[in-house]
Amino acid sequence: MSDVSVSVFSGLPCHLGEGPSYDARTDTLFWFDIVEKRLLEKPFSGGETIIHDLPLVASALAAVDADRQVLVTEKGLQLRNRSSGALEMLAEVEADRPDTRSNDARPHPCGAFWFSTMGRKAEPRAGAIYWYFRGEVRRLFPDITIPNAISFSPDGATAYFSDTRENRLYRVPCDPEMGLPLGEPTLVMNGNDRPGGIDGSVIDAEGTIWNARFGGSCLEALSPEGELIRSIKLPARQLTCPAFVGRNADRLGVTSAFEGMDAEERRADPHAGKTFLLDLKVEGRLDPPVLL
Repeated sequence: MSDVSVSVFSGLPCHLGEGPSYDARTDTLFWFDIVEKRLLEKPFSGGETIIHDLPLVASALAAVDADRQVLVTEKGLQLRNRSSGALEMLAEVEADRPDTRSNDARPHPCGAFWFSTMGRKAEPRAGAIYWYFRGEVRRLFPDITIPNAISFSPDGATAYFSDTRENRLYRVPCDPEMGLPLGEPTLVMNGNDRPGGIDGSVIDAEGTIWNARFGGSCLEALSPEGELIRSIKLPARQLTCPAFVGRNADRLGVTSAFEGMDAEERRADPHAGKTFLLDLKVEGRLDPPVLL
């Protein structure tokens, strides 16, 4: 276990904090409280966490340009105006499925966007991973229970994803120009040999996978082959997703959740649901804008 100084970036506890995304234009971190239908933001210059109430469940976002973001929601992909907060449907996905909601997502280096759905009660095999690029949507991988860890190698030639319920990490070769898979997923790592489940991930410029362990109280650094490089302890048990932050993408932020905890468990885990900042220099990467 590696000793790294960890501070609380936002003390606002989230029921299900997820989908952190750093905006270099404004030096701001965005993230979601999925259960409470909230988009949160906080600039690194200081101040309070800003809460945007949403009319529907959303779980992840990516930049489009200086004026717009694309949100992954329970009805599909929606464009959000940064200034007004107004939403506009971009592509309906599972809008007729009241039993599912959105979950993990990540832009591919080419500007394509991988995003996912899952059952609202984590029903077995109810989820899927989708691809969006220049107005087209395709379903890539169905029958996933809790899709997470969507991330890409720096050259865009390899994609990773997990099923947190199975606690397995997969990889698949990709077309770097389109972000489409070129083969079938293969197992990289079975995570059942240590506490927690494989949740959200990001990959740095050297190809190291930084993965949040939900229920494991740690952020793990993994090799491209899934070998454990280091484990960093954080002061909350249910960590959900990391993000590279700072204009040089040289630090890590991590979201967490208190979902499913009773009063006694929350007392034992007082930082559950907060968002953290690690005092650890990394060679991270900023996500590219999604190409519409």
